[in-house]
Amino acid sequence: MSSILVAYATRYGSTHEAAEAVAAVLSQAGLPADTQNLGEVTDLTGRTGVVIGAPLFMGAWHKDAHEFLRRHADELATIPVAVFALGPTADPHDPEEWATSRAQLDKALGRHPSLRPVAVGLFGGRYDPAHVETPWTTEAGAVPATDIRDGAKVTAWAREVAELLR
Repeated sequence: MSSILVAYATRYGSTHEAAEAVAAVLSQAGLPADTQNLGEVTDLTGRTGVVIGAPLFMGAWHKDAHEFLRRHADELATIPVAVFALGPTADPHDPEEWATSRAQLDKALGRHPSLRPVAVGLFGGRYDPAHVETPWTTEAGAVPATDIRDGAKVTAWAREVAELLR
């Protein structure tokens, strides 16, 4: 049976949670979907679409997303692909941070010129300086923990993607 793959990379779990939510919405819309870590995907046979989710961190999109797009470029050119990222973390809302995050995501996607996503989503993320690893620990300690994830926005985007993947 054919299905949609919702593949994700994550540093601290937030993108995995968003991927699970997207897969649930797709399945509820009658599009069988499952999740898998980007680094573990070896084959896209039988997939009628792919949703790729990865975080933006310190100005860059997760390396596993780039590797996945390189490894599966030929297959991804033959099926619809949607992409999302978790990035901004400032609370209160900082329009400049959102614009910068979108530019970072667009730049990352630009590294894969054959990719033509049917939808691109950018969502708020979670930041906890206690989980930041060196060399960023000095910078990280000056920024307070935040969590601006918005499940309703992820769900709404996933509904739009379901319509596009039908």
